[in-house]
This record gives sequence, structure tokens and C-alpha cells, in this order.
Amino acid sequence: MSTAIPCLPSTIQPADRFEAFRESVSNTFVPLQVERVTAQPFDGWLRSVDLGALKVTGVGATPHRVRRTPTLIARSDPEYYKLGVQLQGRCTLSQAGRETCLTAGDSAIYDTSRPYTMTFDGPYRQLVVMFPRPLLCLPDDRIRAITARRVPGDQGLGALLHVLVREIAYRLDELTERTDIRLADTIVNLVATVYAEQLDGGTPGHAAGRKPLMSKVVSYIERHLDAAELTPKRIADENHISTRYLHKLFHEESATVTSWIRTRRLEHCRRELRDPARRDRSIGVIAAHWGFADPANFSRVFRNAYGISPREYRAATDDYSAEKTSRP
Repeated sequence: MSTAIPCLPSTIQPADRFEAFRESVSNTFVPLQVERVTAQPFDGWLRSVDLGALKVTGVGATPHRVRRTPTLIARSDPEYYKLGVQLQGRCTLSQAGRETCLTAGDSAIYDTSRPYTMTFDGPYRQLVVMFPRPLLCLPDDRIRAITARRVPGDQGLGALLHVLVREIAYRLDELTERTDIRLADTIVNLVATVYAEQLDGGTPGHAAGRKPLMSKVVSYIERHLDAAELTPKRIADENHISTRYLHKLFHEESATVTSWIRTRRLEHCRRELRDPARRDRSIGVIAAHWGFADPANFSRVFRNAYGISPREYRAATDDYSAEKTSRP
């Protein structure tokens, strides 16, 4: 069962709540710089649940500012998109030279691989859906043109998205394993449809009709990345399409099924190598869990992808964590 996890225990003393909130925000999402913007007492909360490859988090707090800086991106870049849906209060989001203001019902998408700033000038509630960028199945270069742009929550598909997300926000504790996969697919498909409409000016095309299927296939791959026999045939069979058509879908994304799987598995390995909670797991065990049975091959593929060996990457991450812990 997928239970919504309160990231801030109620036992935390008021004087410690900002520091606890700051740590929880970075641990729940990606590393972020959180700043107070008023001298008033701080209060905040987070509740998070994993839905397949998605992380859905309800968050609320008194005024503060959040920054994703180039330095933080260089230290950790898992390549996620985040969809912020404002439930109460106001948020000012800035990315790529654009700035938008979200009020209740509005939403916007932003990219964790590029710097952004979010400012909350009053008490607020927001639901954040974070997911691997490949799940959206829309060209990254075109998505960059519409990040930090407001999608109104009172009209068109934006209104439908708001209703769905709002209900999820109120029912995080009721989600079960049986509903996880279907609900995750529904969310991603709706988000993809909303932003495909933004990109295409509302004009559907033949290729756009394949986006939901591609999203479904990619979501299936994400859920089964640790499966030993994640072959194109198995993926095609489980999604009720031919292997030939599967390869065609990925060709249209300028990728192959095999390279897509390898890239996503490598990213999971990289995340585990920098995770302090996984420090007791050897590099070989982590690699094998994600489908790299040959340690020498894994080391070679990892170096080709990131320019550093797995051992060097883990050592560099450990050095940074030690330095951070030792700071006054």
C-alpha cells in the first residue's frame, strides 16, 4: 500500500520547524536552497506519496523562497519535470527569463535541470507532481519554451487538470497499490495533453494521437527497470502492440528502446550511489539490481555517460556530504 508520508513530524518544536522544513524539501524533491522572507514564526508541512514513477507531494507553509541554483544542479541532476498546482495562496515562479504568478487553481511546469525560483509571499497550499522527464514524451527543446507559464485552472484542460490534482491532494492517504499505476498513467497523460495543446496551439495531429501510448509505454518501462528480462518483446506484449511498432515509437523520439532503458537504469544507479541511505550497498549490488550484471561493463557505461567512474562518483559524493556535515 502506498501511504502518504508526513515529512515533518508534529513533534518538532516551533524554533526548529524552518530547518526541518528546509531539509525535508531537499530530501523530498531535489536539492534546493530555501530562504525565509519574513521574520514571523515559520510553519510548514509536507506529505508525499509515490505513484509508480511519480512522486506526488502536498506542501504548505508560511512565506518563504525556494531556489534551484546552478551549483545545486551540478551536484545532483536527476532530470525531472515538476508540475506545481496551486491550491491556496499565491506563488511566483521564475525560470528561463520568464516569470508567472499562480493563484488557486493555476498550474505550471518547470525543469529541475535548469535554475528556477519560487516565491511564496503568504500562507499557501500546493500539490507538486514530480516525474522523470522522459515520461512526458514531448520534445525537451519545445518544453523549454513553455516552462514557468501559467495554465489557468478555470478553463479548458487546465480546469480538468486542477480538479484531478485537487482530489488527489485531499485523498493522498486513500491511495492503494491497485490504483497507483492507473492513476499515475492518467496524470501523466493529462499533463502531456495539456502541454501538447500549449505547444501545438490546440491543433491535434496524427503524431499527437500517439503520445498517450508512448507515455503508457515509458511508464511501463519505468516501473520495470529492475526486471531482468525487460526486452522489447516483453514491453510490446505487455502494452498490446507489435515489437515493430514499439521501435517506431522510440524512433520518432530519436531514441531506441535499448538506449532508453540503459539511460534510465544508469540514472537510478547514480541516484543510489549518492544516497547516504544506500552507502552500505556495494557498487556491484546496486548495478546488478538495475540490470548491469557485469561490473566491468557497468563501470565503462557509467564513465561514458557521466565522465567519471562509479567509484569516483560515490567518493566525490561522500566527500561533499562530509564537508556539508562538518560546516558550523
